Amino acid sequence: MTDLIKLPHLDKALGALIGTVRPEVARILDKALGGGEVTVDEGTRLFDDADGASLLAMMATADELRRQANGDVVTYVVNRNINFTNVCIKHCGFCAFSRDYRQEEGYFLPLNEIIRRAKEAWELGATEVCIQAGLPPKMDGSLYIDLTRELKAALPALHVHAFSPEEVLYGAIRSKWTIEQYLQGLKEAGIGSIPGTSAEILDPSVRDNISPGRITAAQWREVITTAHRLGIPTTSTIMFGHVETNAERAAHLGYIRDIQKETGGITEFVPLSFVHSEAPMWSSQKMADLRPGATGAEVVKMHAIARIMLHGWIHNIQSSWVKEGPKLAQVLLASGCNDVGGTLINESISTSAGAAYGQLLPPRELRRLIRDVGRVPAERSTLYCILRRFDVEPVEPEALDLSNERARERFGSYGELITLDEFRYSGQRAPSLEGPTWTEVQLKRKATATTAAG
Repeated sequence: MTDLIKLPHLDKALGALIGTVRPEVARILDKALGGGEVTVDEGTRLFDDADGASLLAMMATADELRRQANGDVVTYVVNRNINFTNVCIKHCGFCAFSRDYRQEEGYFLPLNEIIRRAKEAWELGATEVCIQAGLPPKMDGSLYIDLTRELKAALPALHVHAFSPEEVLYGAIRSKWTIEQYLQGLKEAGIGSIPGTSAEILDPSVRDNISPGRITAAQWREVITTAHRLGIPTTSTIMFGHVETNAERAAHLGYIRDIQKETGGITEFVPLSFVHSEAPMWSSQKMADLRPGATGAEVVKMHAIARIMLHGWIHNIQSSWVKEGPKLAQVLLASGCNDVGGTLINESISTSAGAAYGQLLPPRELRRLIRDVGRVPAERSTLYCILRRFDVEPVEPEALDLSNERARERFGSYGELITLDEFRYSGQRAPSLEGPTWTEVQLKRKATATTAAG
């Protein structure tokens, strides 16, 4: 048992718990609780420790640091994902979403359908659209800028959280612009923030293994830091549970922390566990030491250590109900997390990989998950401004709550989208080109079914 006299930053209850773990681990946790910065080597030591008592101690430490940073408020955002095409020139081993341009399941939503989806979300109370997609071949470099401009023209108050560093790099290459010029173009068009996805593990050897030809760690950093310098906030992520080591997980957290120290532009950190069942690299079984995603204990540990290592720099750690399911996402609220993400309405990337969740969790359900663990729910903006705090649950349901029962029919699912001829990819559509909307497609299909039945 650890000598608690040498661990001055522990209260009695937390000290009793941490006193049951190995002295080296206990001292690292005490250091974090005292405001000290946990090094990458110390983070690796925490990841390496497989003892059950250590996991509980890490959870309790992360939970205390969460309380210091955020109090008992847990946030969510009302948003909609719009993954407007799955056609992509890259063939990453972990991605089950992308399709080659010659495949029948490739789709591309026209501009008016993208705007219709955004307007529908706005009318249902959303404050954000999150837009990410594949990288279609021979894409007009201005596509992302033009799309942002059209969305902001149609819905000036809607926050556009869009285009991963991979997409920004691709847009810059297609435009023959620098990354800074392209990001400036997005800013002038009205972009609100950029998702820090396409990060996976920010280690060159891992990236070359799971996604050769993808944006490099150095390029990812350049996009992120340039965005921050131009006043465009970003999120940050990690994808874990495949071939990475514990040392590489800790180094990734250190890499993110270093960026935040330099720029201060990261709003949140989102751990994303690898969904293996439909991933090409899992199906091929050609990769040595590939794991079928993270275990439950690894998921909890990742979120807890993220809070411990990023404490004082990144205040918001998000639990992903899409990746982990609502029940485990609740557990993560006791492991350092203070945010449960968004309502989404649509989600195609994780769903295509085999995730069991992703269509919609309405605001009332997100608030229930938060209240069940004794926390206070609050709706936030993309940039973590509190919009509404719910000390008491409203009597009347919101519009999006009422849409939950027929969500797939109303909003469309990825499984149906890839079967529709009306949205089949046939070369990039210019942003101004009109096309069918989801509503029109559904009416046409119902009319055809009625005629056939008659």
